[in-house]
Amino acid sequence: MQYKLSAPAQIDSIINLPASKSISNRALIIYALTKDGILPQNLSDCDDTKVIIRALRDMPDMIDIMAAGTAMRFMTSYLSVIPGTHAITGTERMKHRPIKVLVDALRYLGADIEYLEEEGFPPLRITGKNLEGGRLEIPGNISSQYISALLLISPVLRNGLELVLTGDIISRPYIDLTLHTMHDFGIKAEWTDVQTITTGHQEYQPRQYTIENDWSAASYWYEIMALSNISSLTSSGKDSVSIRLEGLADGSRQGDSVVRYLFSMLGVKTVFDHAKRGVPTMVTLKKVPTHLQRFDYDFINQPDLAQTLVVCCCALDIPFHFTGLATLRIKETNRIEALKKELRKLGYVIKDVDGSELIWDGERCEASMEPIDTYEDHRMALAFAPLCIKFPGLRINNPQVVTKSYPHFWDHLRQAGFTITE
Repeated sequence: MQYKLSAPAQIDSIINLPASKSISNRALIIYALTKDGILPQNLSDCDDTKVIIRALRDMPDMIDIMAAGTAMRFMTSYLSVIPGTHAITGTERMKHRPIKVLVDALRYLGADIEYLEEEGFPPLRITGKNLEGGRLEIPGNISSQYISALLLISPVLRNGLELVLTGDIISRPYIDLTLHTMHDFGIKAEWTDVQTITTGHQEYQPRQYTIENDWSAASYWYEIMALSNISSLTSSGKDSVSIRLEGLADGSRQGDSVVRYLFSMLGVKTVFDHAKRGVPTMVTLKKVPTHLQRFDYDFINQPDLAQTLVVCCCALDIPFHFTGLATLRIKETNRIEALKKELRKLGYVIKDVDGSELIWDGERCEASMEPIDTYEDHRMALAFAPLCIKFPGLRINNPQVVTKSYPHFWDHLRQAGFTITE
């Protein structure tokens, strides 16, 4: 399937963003570990969350989490501490995404896990049992999903968990999001020093819990607002673009809520309908003048925003140097290489350094305008779609990949007046 996209002459739309899959997936594992747990409300309807819901509901002998990396990591930990034997697998790409660090950590705690194919990668066979817990050291520069997977089960370990993160710690906001979610269900889990998180043996408490909407999904609407000054969208004046986003909270615990500050440097102001921190409300995006000459930023804590900012800065002709991108190589695709290849189709020559930095100094090449490939990666489709504002008729291959995190994205674009044809 291929979509051809064109932007409208003006936008005036209220978008009901999807629920946060990051919070949904954490809350679901906690729900499953809670005696007499109450199913959280406003759960994400994305693929990544649906596979966890299905796995927890049916608990088949073979659990297929498809392309959901979070589900693979979280379910591996969960299956290690509940009775029964299960295998867990996924797509071919998932079978090449490493999981050795998590498996080694769980085995150290006493887990019974074996590899069914290649050492260090899914699929796995897991026999759950009571684990002792105790002190565990793992590198801090690995995927935060490994760390969160261990933290989520830490209260049910007999001796709790003292988790020591060695070296540099990346994606700390995602770790903190896990701790905050655990706190919401009555668990005391704290940073006891700058490198150590300690959780005692406790019981999760049942709670009525409602999931906030997703700041990561909001980022694509920020991108649309930022790009609106380079097209006919603004030909009728500065008020020709009105975007309001539902269900976002000022003071959100989501790491990607930093998007509001990043896009303030690209001329997008965030206005909350009311000032009560932590309570979801309506957000209005407004254009403000900006004269940013260059954008340098370390994405060590928000790697999922990198594609959006890379693509947007190219379209705005803003040179950049973005660092902290090492984990992009082991996502749904190698996002470093995917960005380089797809942006070249539009005439932008970006370079990488050691697979962890991306640099654009303004270098251009002849644009082929070939369709944008998405590499089974939802964020490639989501980040590139707004470029139809600058490149009318932009084509995107395999657009259905957005269901992994934002199932109704194309519907929302149509609602905002974008033309989408197959």
